[in-house]
Amino acid sequence: MAAKPSSQTEKIAHHAASKWRGGSFEAIDDALAVEEPLEIRLAGRRFTLTMRTPGNDEELAAGFLLAEGFIANANELDEIRRVRDAKGVEEPNAIDVILNVRAEGLRERMKRNFTISSSCGVCGKTSIDSITQRIVPIASRAKVAAAVILQLGERLRESQQVFAATGGLHACGLFDTDGKLLAAREDIGRHNAVDKIAGWALVNEILPLSQSIMLVSGRLSFEIVQKAAAAGVPILAAVSAPSSLAVELADEAAITLVGFLRDGSFNAYTHRARITA
Repeated sequence: MAAKPSSQTEKIAHHAASKWRGGSFEAIDDALAVEEPLEIRLAGRRFTLTMRTPGNDEELAAGFLLAEGFIANANELDEIRRVRDAKGVEEPNAIDVILNVRAEGLRERMKRNFTISSSCGVCGKTSIDSITQRIVPIASRAKVAAAVILQLGERLRESQQVFAATGGLHACGLFDTDGKLLAAREDIGRHNAVDKIAGWALVNEILPLSQSIMLVSGRLSFEIVQKAAAAGVPILAAVSAPSSLAVELADEAAITLVGFLRDGSFNAYTHRARITA
């Protein structure tokens, strides 16, 4: 199933602003990152709502369902389609997902209560324990040179077209162990950007990502590690700090966790053996 292409114009809005500089205000036209709701339905039934930056919505839905344990692989994903109104016009902020999951299995998965937002994808879970129980330690022989890790931040920034225009988006990049950028996604929510990458990998049937490196902008939270683990990512890095729970989960999931990747250095918190000198 091919993901629907997105344009930069739907991700950027413009608004008049007054900039204080040199002791006075001047009128400017400022570029803003677009934030809009996306309603995700399952077989026509409203499932959840997330605030996101438009674009790659099908990947976002697929990655979210993977991370939350609603689907295990691409075979359980039948179709993702745009919702249409009574006149047959596509709704820009609603998509419907059809799953290849037996009814009793889907009912069991639906018992969980999920609420996601642009700031916290893990909010609304019944318990953290229910998440960690689904995490299987990653078996990967991937190795990466420290010099390659140091190059990833700049390569990801080069791909952030909307961030360059607005300064208002997070990014997630997927690399091979030689540092080649395989895919990059931006979103107002850090966890949405990760879901879009996971969804991209799912619909292209290249899961698990056992020979890949994932880099996220900002900090490393529990939910980011959870989503990386669901996609089978063995090496996860960020330009900022990890939380204590993120480090604990990465250790349990056998993920090499890298933080503070900037200014020519980084910290390795778990499973450092995958990083070579």
